[in-house]
This record gives sequence, structure tokens and C-alpha cells, in this order.
Amino acid sequence: MLDTNVLLHDPTAVFRFKEHDIYIPMMVIEELDAAKKGVSEVARNGRQISRFLDDLINDADRGAIEAGLPLPTPGNGATGQQPSGRLFLQTRPMETTVPTGLPGNTPDNSILGTVLALRAAYPGRDVTLVSKDINLRIKARVIGIGAEDYYSDMVLDDVNLLYTGMRELSKDFWSQQGDKLECWQADAATFYAVPAATFENFYPNEFLYSPEDGGLEIIARRIEKGRVVFERARDYRSARHTVWGINARNREQNFALNLLMDPDVDFVSLLGVAGTGKTLLALAAGLAQCLDKKLYREVIITRETVPLGQDIGFLPGTEEEKMNPWMGALLDNLEVLAETDEGGEWGRAASADLLQNRVKIRSMSFMRGRTFFNRYIIIDEAQNLSAKQMRTLITRAGAGSKIVCLGNIAQIDTPYLTETTSGLTYVVDRFKGWEHSGHVTLMRGERSRLADYATQHL
Repeated sequence: MLDTNVLLHDPTAVFRFKEHDIYIPMMVIEELDAAKKGVSEVARNGRQISRFLDDLINDADRGAIEAGLPLPTPGNGATGQQPSGRLFLQTRPMETTVPTGLPGNTPDNSILGTVLALRAAYPGRDVTLVSKDINLRIKARVIGIGAEDYYSDMVLDDVNLLYTGMRELSKDFWSQQGDKLECWQADAATFYAVPAATFENFYPNEFLYSPEDGGLEIIARRIEKGRVVFERARDYRSARHTVWGINARNREQNFALNLLMDPDVDFVSLLGVAGTGKTLLALAAGLAQCLDKKLYREVIITRETVPLGQDIGFLPGTEEEKMNPWMGALLDNLEVLAETDEGGEWGRAASADLLQNRVKIRSMSFMRGRTFFNRYIIIDEAQNLSAKQMRTLITRAGAGSKIVCLGNIAQIDTPYLTETTSGLTYVVDRFKGWEHSGHVTLMRGERSRLADYATQHL
């Protein structure tokens, strides 16, 4: 039995249970009807699941509905497999007896009563309630009903398995290669090649480093002719390689700048706790490539407007003015990047105006249908987006554009999203095998010693 929030979270949930039969009570249909009004993502999902149900029930008489509607499964058309699961809708009132320990006649209690009635009607079958509502699952287990979360959109079983974008080489990696190691220089870069059989689990644009301090740092680029080709990473920690006045302070930041400054990498994702420098690095790289290298026309930054505390309500002004309260992190970092010793206060004011003219703030609410050409697009706080929202945003990129996703999956504010179902986790996992994408998980905070201490001890 599916709860309403599962269908509102993923309208395709009715097709995700393979050989199992699905039961949808009338109370869920009522709640879907109440949730369908509006322009929010939840309302869109409510309308979409209603369309799916209408297509499945179309031309079916009452007898067919009571017998269960066959559910198509992915691949039926190609492989000729018969659908094994069926969809049952509540067609008649059921004797629902809610235990006395559950007070009130609430929709949740009505759903629990329907589960009990269904279990009594089919004594030889297992009946499981699938819900994203933790409290409903707790109540179900208290009264002896099997309840589970919805796992179909879970990217990983454990967030610790998430791809980090970097790997430490064994101490004897280079000595093992012997005379099979190749080295050459081209286009002011140093390349290495080793037999593909000696390097397992290749991911394009993954960083590899030697364990000793100051060791070699390389990027896995491609596999060709039975060899894995590596490129030596540029050292952005040195004063000679600054990015808009910013230098990397640790190994992970150096890896991030290598990806952000590479025009051949169209998609970059950066994960890290507060203070690791995600926004500052992304902005510095964007401004350097917009104003110095002229690779992009402007920097566009957007984020999900999920408040930390109580919402401040409606905001006056234009789209950009409405987004300003949400863009405190952007404005703080622009102040750092606009610092200059030339021209005093006038020089700093002129630099700030120049940067703000090249950095545009856009709301996600108006992204559908848009296309951005030759833009450097930053999606901040991406951990609060679902997989579907991430897909909508990333597909806005036109020719010559680059997208940078920033976030901390330990700080998710959106209901029903977890570390393993966040859209940021989803894109990191799905893009790791594409040759024009890269990912780095930033480990060390560089904001201040106070912030570092607070992160570790509070």
C-alpha cells in the first residue's frame, strides 16, 4: 500500500515495484486531489500521478479494476515480458478497525485502518505500507503493521560509498610499472601512461596523488590503445598560478580549481562542509574565465530558497532583488574578490560594480524552458534539490556553458530528502563516468580557526 507522500515525491512510484501488487486506498486519492492545485513541484507531481492513474484505468470496467490492473514495467516493449505486478484501487468500503491507541479520525489513521482491513481480507499475503512519513511508519510498527521507506530513488545504500573524485596511489604504484611507464610533454602539460590492466576502476577526471607531502598529483584523462593516460595537475597553490587573486590552500582546493579552470570540463560538482571554500573557488574561477579569458559571457548563480529558520514571507522588487536575501554567501565572497589596493575606496567600489554587472542572480522558479548559451552557471545549496529538479536545471545549459553544483549533503533542509536521495548525490553518481565532468569532495575547512573548531566540536 502506497502512502500519498510517496506518489507526490515520485509520480512514477507505481511502476517501481516490479513483481509486487500495489494497493491505493481512496483516502490517498482524496489527498492527491487536494494537493494538485498550484504551481509547486508537489502540485505538478500530484497532477502527473493522476494522469498516470487515468491512463491505467482508462476503458477498464469495475470488474477489471477489482481484479487488478496490469502494470507495465520498463523494458516490456523491447523484451516482450508480461507485467507481473498489478494495481488495485479501493472499490468498496472496508471494515476499518483502528486500534484504540490511535486517537482521532485522521487520514493517517484511516490509511492504517485500511492496511489492517486489507491484511484481514488477504490472510495469505504480506501487506506492507510504503511511506516517507517517519511518524506514520512508527505508528504502523507499533500496531504490528509492516512499514518501509520508499527506496527506489535512493542513489546509494550508504553515503560513505559516494564517489569522492580523488584516490591515493599505493606507495609502490610507480615502481610496479617498470619500463611500461611512458612519459611525454604536449601543450605545456606533462602526460603519463600505464597499462590499463594495472589500473583498476578508471573514472575520467579523477585525481590521484602520492601519499607523501609534496608528492605527484595527476588527473586520469582517458583510456586509449590499452593504456590509461594521466595528466599532471596544475599547482594552484603557488603564487604564480592565482585565480582572480585566489590560491588553493590545500590539495582538495587545488583539485577543484583544476576542474573549474578546465574549459573541456562542462560539469563540476563540489561537496564539502561549511568553510571549505566551495563558493569562493567557483566564483573566482568563473570571473577569471569571464573577464580575463572571455570564455563565458557572464556568471549566473541560483539556489533553492529553503530558509534555515522561519520564512521571512513575500519580498518586494525585481527577480534579482527578491533573490538577494538568499544570496548572502555570494555577496560575502564578492566582497573578498573585489578587494584591491589600487585606487583606494574608489577602486574597490569600481571593482564591486564591475563584478556585480557580470554576476547575475536568477531564481529557480523561472528556469523551466530557458536556455543559457556561453554562461558559467553556479547552482548553490544543490543538496536541497531533488533528482528531477537537478535534471531540469542541468538541461538548461546551451552550447558553450558550464555548470558548477555546490553543496553539503549533511545540511539538507528539504522535507523527504536525505543524503542518499538528494539530487546532488544523484548527479555526482551519474556523472562520474562522463569524460566532460569532474567531482571533488572538499575535506578541510579554510574559513577561520574559529569556524574549524566549531565544525569539529559543536
